[in-house]
Amino acid sequence: MNIKDIIEQKLSEVILNVFQLKDINLEIQENKTEFEGDFTIVTFPLVKQLKKNPESIGVELGEALTEQTDLFESFNVVKGFLNVKVKNQLFVDNFRSVHNGFSTIDKKNATVMVEYSSPNTNKPLHLGHIRNNLLGFSVAQILKEAGYDVIKTQIINDRGIHICKSMLAWEKFGNGATPETTHTKGDKFVGNYYVEFDKNYKKEIAELVNQGVTEEQAKKDAPVMKDAQKMLLDWENGDEKVRSLWAEMNSWVYKGFNDTYKRLGVDFDQVQYESNTYILGKDLIQEGLDKGVLYQKEDGSVWCDLTDEGLDQKLLLRSDGTSVYMTQDLGTAVERFKQNNIQKLIYTVGNEQDYHFQVLFKILKKLGYEWADQLFHLSYGMVELPEGKMKSREGTVVDADDLMQEMYETAKSKAQELGKLESLSEEDKEASYETVGLGALKYFMLKVDPKKKMLFNPAESIDFNGNTGPFIQYTYARIQSLLTKAEFAYAETADVTLNQFEKELIMQLANFKTIVAKSAETLSPALVANYVYDLVKSYNSFYQNNPILNQDDKNIKQFRLNLSDLTAKTIKKSLELLGIGTVNRM
Repeated sequence: MNIKDIIEQKLSEVILNVFQLKDINLEIQENKTEFEGDFTIVTFPLVKQLKKNPESIGVELGEALTEQTDLFESFNVVKGFLNVKVKNQLFVDNFRSVHNGFSTIDKKNATVMVEYSSPNTNKPLHLGHIRNNLLGFSVAQILKEAGYDVIKTQIINDRGIHICKSMLAWEKFGNGATPETTHTKGDKFVGNYYVEFDKNYKKEIAELVNQGVTEEQAKKDAPVMKDAQKMLLDWENGDEKVRSLWAEMNSWVYKGFNDTYKRLGVDFDQVQYESNTYILGKDLIQEGLDKGVLYQKEDGSVWCDLTDEGLDQKLLLRSDGTSVYMTQDLGTAVERFKQNNIQKLIYTVGNEQDYHFQVLFKILKKLGYEWADQLFHLSYGMVELPEGKMKSREGTVVDADDLMQEMYETAKSKAQELGKLESLSEEDKEASYETVGLGALKYFMLKVDPKKKMLFNPAESIDFNGNTGPFIQYTYARIQSLLTKAEFAYAETADVTLNQFEKELIMQLANFKTIVAKSAETLSPALVANYVYDLVKSYNSFYQNNPILNQDDKNIKQFRLNLSDLTAKTIKKSLELLGIGTVNRM
């Protein structure tokens, strides 16, 4: 429990004793004014209840708090604001309590499944996937730290017309090439054929338009598109040749994806494939038709009418019997709850799919699945670059692997410029460049509220000053250097008289578990990211204003080293929750 929570608890008791008022929550702020006191209590909500002026309420409450509790040594009232000075001992005891409870986790006895990544197998991962993966993985880490059991999962979109486009282009233009023969990473190899398909598709549309066909009709009649649609039907009918090509091309992609995930530092406990779940969806649709929840049009297509929910009518099965995305998503959701004892399922998907998930959740509810209320769409804003939006069909995306390499190269050139790693082995230097470069990328992505659209600027993210990953990692490294020089070992100290910098740092450290709980509740890693930045700023103020190694009083020196050690542990843990590593030298 942090000091603010302790004060809130005692304040409620005193308000009940003195004013006989229940359930009054007064705002308590850290005191940033020039008036003496560690906290300011805002008394104005009591004015209406007590029909007294704020000044006299402040004095009455201040006297009661100092007399009836052992928390405060003095108070003053300024214009109705009650400033209280907390006893030194409370800070010292609070530090010990936070230190002793740092590694404990209160288990929630509930399991949450978090879905993220969920790529298509027709193109490599790009900048948008990076935000998705980092956000989903970090949310999973934070939920674990908050006491939940977590299952990390993804569903791979390994079938459908988009996959057939890559397959068809390879058949037509590949001449038997493979990732090995062309020395190309598997996912990029297949992605190149997706771009190739689009190039030829556009060419055929243009030719048809020149012959007098409307553009809309040309898009349907282009031979390459008709071939792709036939291939999809052949796939669904189990054609051996098509299935064999599909399995081989997907295997190239998975190898490429796994390399990207490994470097990005994310992983999964389960993987589902749409090729397995789309049939489950079809079974559900039959079930919905039998129950009268869904209806069939004359052309054989199946729909769900959601107009009574303020939504529209949703296609669930095409007239030719092929499924749509919604079909698979219905089947996958049912399968996940059947196979796992989960209490909540979180979908980490961009905000362009907001409507899709509203519809998905409503249909599941209509089909009678009560757990539909436990589904949540973690909707996040798109990532843009200074140059603008990305388009995968045109091959103008920012490739995830290229971006990670760029971050590594930037970290390397910065480190060489500063020249502080010269004594390290080449292996340790490489590890440092990787940790700092990817830490910069991850922190920049996660410090922004997920709901907000964001502009990613690689040069800005790697800065060693300000609200960046390297700035936070540098503070951690500085503390490690200090602890090494001091030959630190934790030891209990006699009580010490604390100054404002030590008090502020203790308050920040005590907030860690509260921040984790809030971050888990709101599914926002940005709270953890900005917390650790504030913690680092507090530590740097403490470090600059308090001698540690040169402190003559051994007791004070030990306490400050203890404080530094717990700060380092909290920085490390906070960064781990964001999927970011630390280094001992920078």
